Amino acid sequence: MPEMISELEAIIRDRKANPKAGSYTNTLFDSGVNKIAQKVGEEATEVIVAALGQGRSEQIGELSDLFYHTLVLMAQLDISLDDVRAELARRHKPG
Repeated sequence: MPEMISELEAIIRDRKANPKAGSYTNTLFDSGVNKIAQKVGEEATEVIVAALGQGRSEQIGELSDLFYHTLVLMAQLDISLDDVRAELARRHKPG
């Protein structure tokens, strides 16, 4: 899975650098950080609803949507997966 997440991050960053007409990702970028952050919040709520009362397929779908929208927000904020990995590693260093 890490390879797919990195690949998706690269696709999203490419859409930001090279907008493509009709791209949902570009529609999000065009809407700005407030709308993207709102979308992440909506997706997080949908994950909770799915976790508490829907089947595995719906749960996986909603989690996938949350990952995607989080990556879009990260790109908008110029935060990379490497930044997040570094922070997680820093948090888990002994001592």
